[in-house]
Amino acid sequence: MSDQIKHECGIAVLRLLKPLSYYQEKYGTSLYGVKKLYLLMQKQHNRGQDGAGVANIKFNVKPGTRYISRYRALGSGAIQEIFGKINQRFEEIKAKKPDKLKDADWMQRNVAFTGELFLGHLRYGTFGKNSIESCHPFLRQNNWRTRNLVVAGNFNLTNVDELFTHLVQLGQHPKEKADTVTVMEKIGHFLDCQVEELFQRFNKEGYSNKEISPLIESNLDVKRILQEASKRWDGGYAMAGLLGHGDAFVLRDPSGIRPAYYYADDEVLVVASERPAIQTVFNVKFNTIKEVEPGKALIIKKDGSYSQEEILPALERKSCSFERIYFSRGNDKDIYTERKNLGRFLCPSILKAVDYDVKNTVFSFIPNTAEVAFYGMIEGIEHHLNIIKKHEILKLGSKVADPQLSDILSLRPRVEKIAIKDAKLRTFITDDSHRDEFVAHVYDTTYGMVKNGVDNLVVIDDSIVRGTTLKQSILRILDRLNPRKIIIVSSAPQIRYPDCYGIDMAILGNFVAFQAAIALLKDNFKENLLDELYDKAKSQEELPKEEITNVVKEIYDLFTPEQISEKIAELIKPADLKSEVEIIFQTVAGLHNACPHNLGDWYFTGNYPTPGGNKVVNKAFINYMEGKNVRAY
Repeated sequence: MSDQIKHECGIAVLRLLKPLSYYQEKYGTSLYGVKKLYLLMQKQHNRGQDGAGVANIKFNVKPGTRYISRYRALGSGAIQEIFGKINQRFEEIKAKKPDKLKDADWMQRNVAFTGELFLGHLRYGTFGKNSIESCHPFLRQNNWRTRNLVVAGNFNLTNVDELFTHLVQLGQHPKEKADTVTVMEKIGHFLDCQVEELFQRFNKEGYSNKEISPLIESNLDVKRILQEASKRWDGGYAMAGLLGHGDAFVLRDPSGIRPAYYYADDEVLVVASERPAIQTVFNVKFNTIKEVEPGKALIIKKDGSYSQEEILPALERKSCSFERIYFSRGNDKDIYTERKNLGRFLCPSILKAVDYDVKNTVFSFIPNTAEVAFYGMIEGIEHHLNIIKKHEILKLGSKVADPQLSDILSLRPRVEKIAIKDAKLRTFITDDSHRDEFVAHVYDTTYGMVKNGVDNLVVIDDSIVRGTTLKQSILRILDRLNPRKIIIVSSAPQIRYPDCYGIDMAILGNFVAFQAAIALLKDNFKENLLDELYDKAKSQEELPKEEITNVVKEIYDLFTPEQISEKIAELIKPADLKSEVEIIFQTVAGLHNACPHNLGDWYFTGNYPTPGGNKVVNKAFINYMEGKNVRAY
């Protein structure tokens, strides 16, 4: 994405289903779990650059022995820092007691991160401070094993204020108003309640305190705890939790907004945010990996049994389409196909924009995440050319001969690598007055591939959010090649509305599509609509979120997508640019056809899957009208 946005976190849960000695004997190492967790996190590193964290729980250790271990670190090198710290202890053992590395029982008793249950998290912060305290997993500690809770997730809740108030009403005193803390305390509250309830029950039945603890562990109802805790949650989430005695869960929101996949055999049970991570790390087939279903929790008991249980009734499936366009790795079988289709479906609009003159058109892509959509676009152009070739050959009839036949068959899309990102310049810091000059050099270009004043230049991007990089950098670079016309193609529709479910797109005024709609209002002398909608949004502020309507839709309803695209092209075109510029966006219908099972399109349509979404978008509009450049949640 030329305008990089921060986005979703990633989770990894690993449950070893055999004793540690099994992995030592079969794989030659008692560090099997640590190594697999490391790989799962590295294969999802695209989901976290702000920080990372890991936790491990050992089963059945003696009192007085540490059984929960947790490390967290900040920055893009957090994974290496964490596992470097874990590995340091193993290296010390290797140097001083090398025989112990092969003694699985000794390792399990004496060394951290040799337990049966692992949780890893990759953080992309979209709310709050970027500090070590903000890194998952979060830990709620207690001397009772069953009351220890470790939580990490890929989520954002829209109604944190409401949930915070409810915690206070329950008698708690939360240390901060953040959705992660709120979620953990909600689960922790109902965990405490159930532990106390079970204690009283077994106490009345005459069991001693020491006998009661294992009885609580085996009778704990994780499903009921999650049902009670999640009743008021509004948002998108894939929530993972470990309990101190060994139970674990991964809970997915009822609309399936955030992704979660799992695989199980007789050795391991693993959950991750992305399917290819599981496929690669465990070398298993695509069809053996399943989704955690919307509204359900995959509950893993200490004894190794597991099941999916309904926590909240499933709603209409609105899985995030940005996963398919950009966020997830493109090596997932379905995502790869969908991204190709996103490019292919744009071909009719592209051909129209170049007046069907493929011979004098060069095709390229920016950035690398648009590469798969680019392949689909080229396949679509090739299909168009094949129809033309067939028609021309048939016209020749019995007169088929060279050189005419060779000329016809030589017609193909002209594919070139036009822009190359110079990542080194991203680390250069300069003052604001000179920043634009350096931004203009973030991309290098390939000269000599475009015929001066003759060729069209078609460049596909995965999406256009703010348009800043296009205006400050990419268009200027492409203009140096002196094309007749520059066509920027977005494989995603126009991004019109803020996200509130974990993606860092929360400020309405940043979106170039919104800026274009406002400019069109001014062009058509309809600016008074903004004041009317502001009053309407303010009047709904105190309403229950279920009664709030999205007022921003009324701005876009006045204009066609084509009008907004034309205005975007005007806004992002530098005044001194010589080439003609056109912007082509994917249609919402095209998005749905390409990604039929992931119809979460609220960024493009304003159709939020939860009531809290409408509250957030109205708040974003109020902030815009009041000149507040802050996020809406």
